[in-house]
Amino acid sequence: MSVIRSTEARRTETPNAVMTTYASPGQGGTGLALWRVEMAPGRSGPRHAMDTEQVWTFLAGSAAVDLAGETLTVATGDTLVLPPDLPRQMRSEDGFTAVVASPAPSQAVNLETGDRVTPPWTA
Repeated sequence: MSVIRSTEARRTETPNAVMTTYASPGQGGTGLALWRVEMAPGRSGPRHAMDTEQVWTFLAGSAAVDLAGETLTVATGDTLVLPPDLPRQMRSEDGFTAVVASPAPSQAVNLETGDRVTPPWTA
C-alpha cells in the first residue's frame, strides 16, 4: 500500500491547461493514473487520440468535446467516458476543472503532427 502525500503531487503546465498528478506508476501507483485538469477559459487542447480509455468527471465549468466528429457537451457533475483510439479535442469557453483516471502509462498521438508521447501526468 502506498500513501502519496499532497506535497508529492506532480504539476505539469501546458499552453492550455495545468495537470496535477495524484497517482501514477511513477508516483507509487501501479497500472492506474489519476490527475486533475484545470483548463483556462477560451482554450483548446490538441486534436489527438489516446491508446487507453479515460474517465473524466467535471468538478466545475464546462467543455465541448469533439469525439470522432461528434460534439459532446459536458458540465459540472457530468462524467465523460472516452474510449481508446478515437480522435478527440476539448475546448472550453469558460474553463473547467476535472478529475481524470486512466490505465497507465498511456500514449497520446497528436493527429496533426503524428508525434506519439507518453503524457507526464500518466507516467
